[in-house]
Amino acid sequence: MSINSLSTSATALHAAMRAAAPALDAASGPRQGPGFSDRVSEALESVNAQQQRASQAARDYEAGHTNDLVSVMVEQQVSSLGFEMTKQVRNRALTAYRDIMNMPV
Repeated sequence: MSINSLSTSATALHAAMRAAAPALDAASGPRQGPGFSDRVSEALESVNAQQQRASQAARDYEAGHTNDLVSVMVEQQVSSLGFEMTKQVRNRALTAYRDIMNMPV
């Protein structure tokens, strides 16, 4: 699974939340601060940026621009952890969505 497929899932989730936002805003009053969908988008952008930094660090090491293998490995590990966290958040959000949709009315 790649960040692109996660981004596509997040985009669909983001669109669904924006469609429901007017009803939520009307019920709870004026919104203060960034919403959930904004925070999810920021988190995905952050994970994507970290993956790009890790890829660039690996390319720099392979090209001989740097000899610091430790920093390359740290960048790769941080990128991997960020991706796994994003995947787990997506899985939990989808599970919660399914649970809500399966509730009897």
